Amino acid sequence: MNSRLRIALVAITAAASTTSVAADRYPSRPVTIIVPTTAGGPPDTIARLIGERMKVTLGEPIIVENVTGAGGSIGVARVVRAEPDGYTVSIGHINSHVFSGATYALPFDLLTDLAPVALLTTSPQVFIGRGGLPPTDLTELITWLKANPNASFGSVGMGSPGRVWGTYFANTIGAAFQFIPYRGAASFMQDLIAGQIDLAAAEGSNIVPHLGSGKIKTYAVLSKTRWAAAPDIPTIEQAGGPALYPSFWHGLWVPKGTPNGVISKLNAAVVDALADPAVQARLAQLGHEIVPRGAQTPEALGAFHKAEIEKWWPIIKAANIKAE
Repeated sequence: MNSRLRIALVAITAAASTTSVAADRYPSRPVTIIVPTTAGGPPDTIARLIGERMKVTLGEPIIVENVTGAGGSIGVARVVRAEPDGYTVSIGHINSHVFSGATYALPFDLLTDLAPVALLTTSPQVFIGRGGLPPTDLTELITWLKANPNASFGSVGMGSPGRVWGTYFANTIGAAFQFIPYRGAASFMQDLIAGQIDLAAAEGSNIVPHLGSGKIKTYAVLSKTRWAAAPDIPTIEQAGGPALYPSFWHGLWVPKGTPNGVISKLNAAVVDALADPAVQARLAQLGHEIVPRGAQTPEALGAFHKAEIEKWWPIIKAANIKAE
């Protein structure tokens, strides 16, 4: 064996040994979960809920930090640029990790610059209106919209699932919305309840506290099946609307290059958290459904993430929805 080959092999062995030791000692300090949305929103709530349980498995505190803006891409970018050591984790959803890539010129790749950890929960979007809106069902609403052009429609940013679905819905029925962008769902829900805007497509967990209050009207669940948290709300097809289902799902990622051993430890902590009866009960109360155990693997999230991008990017680009 020549000297150059021997030196190369020694270097490779040393690097592998260092990576293994790092994974073995992980974690030795607090882990930060970057939330790309405002405090109080679903990603923030889920991060804090599972983080409290993950620290039991990991033996270190979990810090939750909100980094908002640009459809969630600013928070995602923070994780992409972080050291790949498992101490900076990205929680996100269909908006921050799929839709943002079709509406913003991102300085990173959502698939190749992140490594998946686990898929967490799903929650449908619900088409809702202010409590004082005259129509009582979707058929009446469609008639009302055609007679009242440019009804206001709240959405999180310019390229959010709500905006995409609202554009598709308006184009399908031959109506037009005045889209009002917000930094977070909590803001447009506040304005909707106050009667400042007419309509929105909100993640199910955002409307749970207001069901039955008379403060909002629910027109349809944007899914193939009814929502367990409110089974009286018809699906969009049952209500007579177009079949497009932008379900909200949440997952965890780390920067690319994070050691597999570290990812495995994070995944194990997530699996433990999602199996905790207290966590399950709270998520159900909030309107979230935990994905099956077989879908909680890094491989499952990776495949699902890729499929969602391949599904939604052409729809978003065909609708010519861009960040402004």
